[in-house]
Amino acid sequence: PGSTTIASLLLMLSFAVLGASTALLAGASAPAGANGVVRPRAAVLLAEAAATTDEQKASGISWDSHQYVDQAPESLIRDDDLQGANQDMRRRFEENCRRAQNAICKAVSELDGAEFREDVWTRPGGGGGISRVLCNGNVFEKAGCSLSVVYGSMPQDALQSATSRGADRAKGYAPGERVPFFACGLSSVMHPRNPMAPTMHFNYRYFETDGGVWWFGGGSDITPAYLFEEDIAHFHQTYKDVCDTHDPEYYARFKKWADEYFTIKHRGETRGLGGIFFDDQNDRDPEAIFAFSKECLDSVVPAYLPLVAKHKDDSFTQQQKEWQLMRRGRYVEFNLVYDRGTVFGLKTGGRIESILMSLPETARWEYSHEPAAGSPEAEIMDAFKTPREWAK
Repeated sequence: PGSTTIASLLLMLSFAVLGASTALLAGASAPAGANGVVRPRAAVLLAEAAATTDEQKASGISWDSHQYVDQAPESLIRDDDLQGANQDMRRRFEENCRRAQNAICKAVSELDGAEFREDVWTRPGGGGGISRVLCNGNVFEKAGCSLSVVYGSMPQDALQSATSRGADRAKGYAPGERVPFFACGLSSVMHPRNPMAPTMHFNYRYFETDGGVWWFGGGSDITPAYLFEEDIAHFHQTYKDVCDTHDPEYYARFKKWADEYFTIKHRGETRGLGGIFFDDQNDRDPEAIFAFSKECLDSVVPAYLPLVAKHKDDSFTQQQKEWQLMRRGRYVEFNLVYDRGTVFGLKTGGRIESILMSLPETARWEYSHEPAAGSPEAEIMDAFKTPREWAK
């Protein structure tokens, strides 16, 4: 056992994400097909990959359909005159994501002392993205912040599987008909070098179908390797204050949602110590939800960066670094097996480097590792297994 580069695991885990079942992965062969022939496991995986490629072609986008450009266009939103399309919201959501991306990357660069690399791309059918990644920094091993604007189509069952509460995303379409959609979002993951400084993730997004169905989703969450209760309370309180401004019921609902969503089911523990998470939000005026998403994005820097600044120069041992890498291993497991955004990006032909930007550069898996009783590692494991209340 030891540290492992994420790239060496990626191909194997991606096949699992793209549809191979646990039974197929565990056995030597797949169940018999219609002709009674039992196919070897490798053949099944290749068939799954081929089916995914066919789906990407049908959607109008694929892993290699992007075109790199030297400079980001003024907007990645295309001019649509579709009846029911909220062009104004599409444009303003993208504008807000770009504004937040600039502000967050500037603050992170000022703390780290290193600059982000920027990649910009477009697609022939509209949309594109701006990915910014800081690697091998002074404070951050890897920090990424990526804007995506996507136009595509998906089968109804695939689109439905991305929802949290059974929202009817295929409204207006006949059974079996593909659903054209628009999506815009800003996502980020930041992995500090120091194991005393927590990892942070956020994602805020807006979806529409050409059938006139719309919804917002998003959230911010924190993943420490070591527990400093005042830090977690600060992060949660920042977002509770935002929630309370918009709806006094938001925080309790969205905090619980985050605890449930970020559970690594096969481990019986959470990825981190939560925050807020919401999806399928269309129960009120879109302007109200847009304002909430905007304030959540504006709270990323004050909620998170002071914690990194506080711990970036803390002393640590090799054993503590190895524990951080093991917790990063859990991060990888969740993202490649359960995270709906990762699965959605892979199935819809998103840009691979942007989809997998969230993964740390290094992680660690130790066989049957158990923290010593009474240790700091055991203390935070208790919090991972039994979610707590952090905000007042």
